[in-house]
Amino acid sequence: MSTLLLVHAHPDDEAISTGGVMMKARADGHRVVLVTATRGEVGEIYNMDEKATRPRLGEVRAVELENASRILGVNRGEFLDYRDSGMVGTADNENPASFHQAPLNEAATKLATILREEKPDVVVTYAEDGVYGHPDHIKAHFVTNAALDALLRSSEPWTPKKLYYTAIPRSLMQKFMEQMPEEARREETGIRIVGTPDELVTTKVDVGDYVDRKREAFAAHVSQNDPNSWFATMADQIYRLAFGTEYYQLARGKPGSALPEDDLFAGIS
Repeated sequence: MSTLLLVHAHPDDEAISTGGVMMKARADGHRVVLVTATRGEVGEIYNMDEKATRPRLGEVRAVELENASRILGVNRGEFLDYRDSGMVGTADNENPASFHQAPLNEAATKLATILREEKPDVVVTYAEDGVYGHPDHIKAHFVTNAALDALLRSSEPWTPKKLYYTAIPRSLMQKFMEQMPEEARREETGIRIVGTPDELVTTKVDVGDYVDRKREAFAAHVSQNDPNSWFATMADQIYRLAFGTEYYQLARGKPGSALPEDDLFAGIS
């Protein structure tokens, strides 16, 4: 049985960007392991009382992640046990318990322990820009690479065959922004997704069969779902077009087929 191991920053990241390949991997007989760096303690709260929920938000989101993981077919879920770092320039970003402030070697050692236990053939995390610049996404990139480098230095008899970064093709992102409702474009979130240069996208996975469950998994993160957002109210047909294909950049290892690959396990027997 081959294993897919994913390194994400916060609860709900797994459903949005990789939910399809997680379910596909499980359906194809692979083991799925989800490593989440933080419990999302700093995020905005929806559908719950702010005052009552904020002190225990990490606990709430851990339960939500368990619920989403069951939908996504996760065999094993682990936290690296760091605090959500919040965005750049905030006090949370300077908190010594935050993932952003964690010593790289310390966090990489935690992850390397799980890698040695699971011996995944395929590892997935974010590219260096963290998709949209969030410090925890960026830290996940460096921690994952540091853990893989540590395995190489220790002359392990095993190393993953492939490392992928999640990707949104730049051309697709531009089209998506053009079609986004005007109201959504006016929202000032401080988040800007440029997208991955198209020439770096190596892998295009059709996850259309899993779109409904992918949306269900995202909905399981109740405290993060703004019921009035354009994302939550997106028509099923548009959602299927936007999230029915997942894109990846092969960062380590060799392609298993002509490009673009159509599966993360392409070429892995």
